[in-house]
Amino acid sequence: MEIVRDLKPGEVYIADLNRLQGQGSPGINFDVIRGVSAQAETMLDAGISSFEEVRSVIELAAHPVLGTETASLDTISKIASEYPSRVNVSIDKKDGSILSSDPSMPADPFEIVEVLNGLDINDVIFLDMDMVGTSAGFDAQFLSLIADVCEHDVLLGGGVRGSEDIRQLEDIGIKGALVATALHNGSIPVTMLQ
Repeated sequence: MEIVRDLKPGEVYIADLNRLQGQGSPGINFDVIRGVSAQAETMLDAGISSFEEVRSVIELAAHPVLGTETASLDTISKIASEYPSRVNVSIDKKDGSILSSDPSMPADPFEIVEVLNGLDINDVIFLDMDMVGTSAGFDAQFLSLIADVCEHDVLLGGGVRGSEDIRQLEDIGIKGALVATALHNGSIPVTMLQ
């Protein structure tokens, strides 16, 4: 909470790794998340896989992140219908493949975007887990195409090296990026975060 208070970001993304990995009791991190949400608009990926699980995230004053890794298309559709313009959807990719246990989830991210275009959601996050923490860059051509077909704002998670990458993402139509490593190592100045 102190980091958020000191940095004063416009928005915060939290991945509740305890819940995502099925470790610890449900709600173990909710006091910290509630404290962060009181200081900044917060997106929370808590590994939601069912309609019933979303209420606890909403009660934290956070915008739920529904990841393809844990939520089915049916669950995403139901939650988006019940909480219009409140949820974000993360298209999760690892080892070149979309992560999902839903047999109806398209393997092609462009097909997923087409489905999401028909839903009243907030943002679409393209999360390349192979690139998280690497500062190795991103596929600008692919992201430009995603931004072109997506009717929602698109955010990138993974690979951002610094300020120039943020400007390039903006130029190709990506509305934001989830950054941590580049902020920690000083490649992105705190003023840009605010």
